[in-house]
Amino acid sequence: MGAGIGGFVARGLGSAGARPVRGGASQRQPWRRLVAVVGAVVVGSGAVTGAAAAARLSARASTRRSVSGPHRGGSLTVLEASGFAGDWPQGLDPATDGDALANSTMMDAIYGGLFQVGSGGAVVDDLASGYRLSDGSRVLTVDLRPGVRFSDGSRLDAGVVVWNWKRDLAARSPSNPAWPAVVSMTAANPTTVRVRFQAPDGAAVNQLQDTNFDWIISQAAFGKVGEKRFRFYPVGAGPFQVVSDVFNNKLVLRRNPHYWEPGRPYLDQLVFQDVAGDEAALEDLRSGQAQAYEFMGTPQLVGAFRKAGFTVTEQPGTAATDVKLNTAVAPFNNKLAREAIYDATDAAAIDKYIYDGSCPLSESFTGPGGLFYEPKVPNYRTYDLAKAKAIVHQLGGLSFTLFYTANTPIQQDTATALQTMYQAAGMKVTLLATTGLPAYIQQYVSGKWQLDPAGIGSWDPAGGIGVAFDLASHAPFSGVHDPKVDQLIAQGEANQDPAIRAKYYAQLAEYLNQQAYTPFICAPASWDITAKGVRGVGLTTPTASFVSGSIVQWQDVSVGG
Repeated sequence: MGAGIGGFVARGLGSAGARPVRGGASQRQPWRRLVAVVGAVVVGSGAVTGAAAAARLSARASTRRSVSGPHRGGSLTVLEASGFAGDWPQGLDPATDGDALANSTMMDAIYGGLFQVGSGGAVVDDLASGYRLSDGSRVLTVDLRPGVRFSDGSRLDAGVVVWNWKRDLAARSPSNPAWPAVVSMTAANPTTVRVRFQAPDGAAVNQLQDTNFDWIISQAAFGKVGEKRFRFYPVGAGPFQVVSDVFNNKLVLRRNPHYWEPGRPYLDQLVFQDVAGDEAALEDLRSGQAQAYEFMGTPQLVGAFRKAGFTVTEQPGTAATDVKLNTAVAPFNNKLAREAIYDATDAAAIDKYIYDGSCPLSESFTGPGGLFYEPKVPNYRTYDLAKAKAIVHQLGGLSFTLFYTANTPIQQDTATALQTMYQAAGMKVTLLATTGLPAYIQQYVSGKWQLDPAGIGSWDPAGGIGVAFDLASHAPFSGVHDPKVDQLIAQGEANQDPAIRAKYYAQLAEYLNQQAYTPFICAPASWDITAKGVRGVGLTTPTASFVSGSIVQWQDVSVGG
């Protein structure tokens, strides 16, 4: 959203391409079946069976998870879809890039991270060498790896980290981690950073992942060129350094000669190239213009990519698509109106006809790719068209505008599917399509929006585009303004014990349902596509998914061999 808005709009939901696909089924046909079925008002409801997945808390790891049999050298071109990860109109300075969360894959390549999340959801030390929480989780101490240098040769030390974090806080970026209020932030010595929070935060390090606090820029380089020029030529301590940067089009990187880990990165050159969407990416990969494509989100195209000879790696979803309701304005300041939306939303039909059954149903803000996944919520209001019709009749009618981002066919189809479902219940629904992030964000800035099918969640609900970002009273993109929601969110992140955290998140999911604040649909996966010989954690093996998809450890990516 203006820093990751694309993440909760539908992280990895699909493409913006409009060309016919050779060798793949049309992604529009399933939607036609859904319109016909819903129009006849005979769509059945579905349910997730089986025990809820146990909460998985990340374990720290001090060793690098490297890729087997890597080949050193070569160049890799990676495609990123326009309208989201392929757009960086403000450059790649973490503090000023309003879409920094959406641009996280490029940020990771340039800046690396203090910590990373690798295979199996383990937090891996990167530019940092460890951390500890003390004083009841009110104090976070981060130990930095000694001797780390930026690509310009300047040193990365505790003073530089503190300077970065204070600059990020001053910028009030939506990409800042969802930490409690910071009381103090100091460099205890050249390799130790200490932060004191106003309230306990047991999830503080998990919340760092894929935020601008994890991406440290060179203070020396910034001082030499100034903020405006730094956006074009950012300098970090990650595995690669910038050669050229054409905003929203092409970013060319080469190996960072000062990278801290001997023998890494494997690649000589890494190129990020904007592409229209999933279908256009298939054509570009077929023609050899690129060798990888991140965050492919159209289930109907998976077979076409495989048939063309590419490796397709599924990254399980962490964000659940939900129907966001603005409870501050009519008609959804009325709980009855919100209940009607719950009763008229057929999640199983959307999964079946739009996602080809590939989208695990979820009754909460979690998905199978993240921590604390609980697909079932006690007494959840499932699809019941008769109840929805009765409420609409009781209200004397229900009219509203459903606005959505029109960047992808799946987003468009989901909006139209919901419109059809709600109209079948007797509601009057006007669709308002927005194109591009600025127009989408403006709807929230106006405060007048009513309903938006978006997406909520992160690998850890306390971080990224997590529950606070989307549900907290203070959040600019929240439609919920409830002190009890705020309290449960705070309790969910305060403790280090995963069992205690899971308890509060379960209570939050149950309370959201009781108040009919936001019906959930399913947690869509995304797919990473690679050509033969390309390998790497996050590209060819699943990792934790954040805003835009899985986190790739670019220093371990190789081609050939």
